[in-house]
Amino acid sequence: MSASQEQMLWMYEKMIEIRLYEETMAKVYLEGKLPPAIQKGLAFDIGSGPVPGEMHLAAGQEPVAVGVCAHLRTEDTVVGAHRPHHFAIAKGVPLKAMTAEMFGKETGLGHGKGGHMHLFDPAHKFSCSGIVGASMPPACGAALAAKKRGKDWVAVAFFGEGAANQGAFHESLNLASLWHLPVVFVCEDNKYAISVEKTESTSVSSDADRAAAYGMAGVRVGRNDALSVYEAAAAAVERARRGQGPSLIEVKTDRYLGHFQGDAEAYRPKGEVEELRKHDPIPRLGEHLRKLGLLDDAVDQALRSRVESRVAEAYDYARTSPYPKPEDALHHVFH
Repeated sequence: MSASQEQMLWMYEKMIEIRLYEETMAKVYLEGKLPPAIQKGLAFDIGSGPVPGEMHLAAGQEPVAVGVCAHLRTEDTVVGAHRPHHFAIAKGVPLKAMTAEMFGKETGLGHGKGGHMHLFDPAHKFSCSGIVGASMPPACGAALAAKKRGKDWVAVAFFGEGAANQGAFHESLNLASLWHLPVVFVCEDNKYAISVEKTESTSVSSDADRAAAYGMAGVRVGRNDALSVYEAAAAAVERARRGQGPSLIEVKTDRYLGHFQGDAEAYRPKGEVEELRKHDPIPRLGEHLRKLGLLDDAVDQALRSRVESRVAEAYDYARTSPYPKPEDALHHVFH
């Protein structure tokens, strides 16, 4: 199934939005964590600055998010991993509330109590977790709920190739196949599980091959390309909607930044990122759109202006929003 003109333009704009959002966060996150603090002899303070805590960014991995989410409806469920912003943006999670959550503000998705790895938006049926492999069991639960209610809703679990070696991966695939659940498992193979190369941790070259062991369809997308992901996801999502059970998709993608912000990336070969950026999926899709006559300089500039406004407004909103009151610490918790 080929993407329509509207879908291709949507994917292009969303990838630009994700990239700008992540690159902006990379700068904002370092505020208060770099010199002059280091010049004063202080260590990198992960708790300082406007965005405290860890930060995992997805610049380079945009095709996975947009290629899959282009097929989803509001009623469909997406469960992300610890690197979740690209999925959230592609699923339609409001930028302002998402950003405010990362800043620890009252106006955030979780009233500032969750941070960037714990983004929950029931209205758009999106959630994520910092636990490796934790996206898959909840996605199975959402798929089971849809099946029991007689809905054609689909659940998608996104995870990294390192998570494919967790017990939750095998247990979830087994259960999804056994119960014929409408769930799509999407593995982002960015080569590294933190700092460990896939070849040093995984006995098969493609995790998509593991699908056969659980009686489900499996496909590997060997190119970090939005249209290739879109075509693979089209079959998987349609299969789930028709009640034909789960699928596993693995996408070879590229992480341009460190596993986390502040990662020294000593495990990467010299020049690796520079080489990866030569194959950036955003300009490649843009060039394809130009060849089709769907994009020119005026259209490109207009959509980039829209993106810049949305991202700037989100960060301004987060910076100016109030922090939660101390007495609110015990609100929204289990008793």
